[in-house]
Amino acid sequence: MTSTTSHVTCHTRRTRRRSTAGFLACAALLATSLLGAAPAGARTGGAGGPGPATVADVTEAATVVPVRTTGPADKRFNIVVLGDGYTAAELPKFRADVEKHINVLWSVEPFASYRSYVNVYAVELASPESGVDCDPGLDAPRRDTPLDMSFWGGCDPDSVQRLLTVDTAKASALADLVPGATGANRQIVALANSATYGGAGGAWATASGGNALSSLITPHEIGHSLGGLQDEYDYYARGVPGGTYTGGEPRSAHHTLLTEEQMREQRAKWWRWLGEESESGGRVGRFEGGMYSTKGVWRPSKHSIMKTLGYSFDQVEREVMTGAIARKVDLVQGHTPNSAPIGADRTVWVDTLHPEGGELAVSWSLDGRPVRPTDGARTLDLRRLRPSPGTHALRATVTDPTPFVRDPALRASAALTRTVSWTVDTALTTPRTPVAPAFTAHTATDAPVGARTVVYAETSHPVDRALAVRWSLDGRPLADTGNDRDLDLSELRLSRGGHRLTARIAGTDRVLAWTVDAAPATTSYALSKPLRTVHRPGRPVEYVYDGEFTMRLTGADDREGALVSQFRVDGDGWYTYYGWPTDATAPYRFSPGGTVIDGLVFGKLGTSRAVPWDDATPDYGTHTVEYRTIDAAGNTAPARSFLVTLLPPKTSKP
Repeated sequence: MTSTTSHVTCHTRRTRRRSTAGFLACAALLATSLLGAAPAGARTGGAGGPGPATVADVTEAATVVPVRTTGPADKRFNIVVLGDGYTAAELPKFRADVEKHINVLWSVEPFASYRSYVNVYAVELASPESGVDCDPGLDAPRRDTPLDMSFWGGCDPDSVQRLLTVDTAKASALADLVPGATGANRQIVALANSATYGGAGGAWATASGGNALSSLITPHEIGHSLGGLQDEYDYYARGVPGGTYTGGEPRSAHHTLLTEEQMREQRAKWWRWLGEESESGGRVGRFEGGMYSTKGVWRPSKHSIMKTLGYSFDQVEREVMTGAIARKVDLVQGHTPNSAPIGADRTVWVDTLHPEGGELAVSWSLDGRPVRPTDGARTLDLRRLRPSPGTHALRATVTDPTPFVRDPALRASAALTRTVSWTVDTALTTPRTPVAPAFTAHTATDAPVGARTVVYAETSHPVDRALAVRWSLDGRPLADTGNDRDLDLSELRLSRGGHRLTARIAGTDRVLAWTVDAAPATTSYALSKPLRTVHRPGRPVEYVYDGEFTMRLTGADDREGALVSQFRVDGDGWYTYYGWPTDATAPYRFSPGGTVIDGLVFGKLGTSRAVPWDDATPDYGTHTVEYRTIDAAGNTAPARSFLVTLLPPKTSKP
């Protein structure tokens, strides 16, 4: 077995630690993060059993399976998911675990809107034995597995159970099997065949494939590795307050020493988002604690995915992540060659990316003057412009008008704005090389698309004409909006059910067809037995308890694909349902004061979040619980609700 050096990058101190002590410092941080995550950048090495002796043994036996391919790997951000400890008979389980982890990622913005920028590949590799090392304890058998994954930081008795390691050399070699997916444009996620909670983060993120909570680690860790986001924990070790921050103004985009007034006056940090209803609950403002300090530093929201797994990115983090994802790709995927002047007797084109959450905008100008009306068209017929004799400057500008971004510098950057320029010479004659009409790229047709998805279809580009794409829904033609390459289904207000969408190149028999899933998944809940149930006209059903109660959410859909159920309490942020922190198969448990697990309080009614150790005041009274499910096509079901009343304990009279 090859040996692997363990070295860990701790974001807490911005220093790389190669010693055992440094490894354990980050391991301790992971131990604090049952609903957080491992330290970003953790580079881990396995202790392992008698697995394959060389990297070559591993790569020779592996198979790359495209899970979701939206374009060439060298033009996308690529997530490469590896599996360890899955025998040949258990590979279907690995595929199901991959689907679960990825669908949780797609339920989180901005990944939901930009998943068309992302390729996902699974690398399948049958393991001689099932499971991984030291699972769940140090005395557990060592397994013969290809990637030598193990709990306890590589079966180290001085580490912690939840630190799940992988042989990084083998993991990198497997990821290298995906052509075009390099260290600069990929994220490696290694899943262990285990139901025990565990993971680590960084370029080699790890998680337990069979633990429902572990699927929430992936977006948190990509927040670190891709977006450079920092942890918002206000503690370094569970149950131990993090002390007072004593440094200068943090470089972190979502931590500050400034007051709200100072942020507005200086136009600094998240001043543009102050007062907005936070995507992760409450309002964007100034909340003390973060970067492992309890006092002296502030974050934008009460809680978010960088503080507590299960929540979304708030607007500040979402803006950072939008820019980070967009920097991995180019808004312009192709265009009319511009290395030499072109004639004015032809069409000019640009092919763009296609976010699922909204169309990109394209504008044209000639000699600095806007060409109108172009209405976002991706092809421009220069003959209709009739430019005067001589040379002219033509420009196409592609922008992303996403509401996720308010920073004008980011909006003007190459991540969200791209331009292509040509010199047009009216003296030139364009050769007429025949080009057959054909679809060259499009939204995948082998799976249903959601009712709010932007569907696209690109065509070939003859120089003497623009190929028009005509869209139809259930056999009825749709109006041309100017940009005939994209169709935003959210604008159609589709009726509930299934629909057939087609795109045809006008005047040809070239047709694409999609199934549109406009029927959101349903969600059912099961509660423990109440003291009584109250039904009042015009109000949700109310359940009355005099102590703790449990809630199980179950999503159901008429189509295949992993479902993600969520709930929120009293209008707090939507929280991904995963069972119970210590048992993914158990229902979520609510009580007046919550349940303390590893120094955090879970299930305190009045909030769905994990609250700090010093915030366990009993919360009695009536509360509203909402619930919903997101299906594999991206449809979010309308929220439904019920009421829960917790009665205070009776006090005996003297």
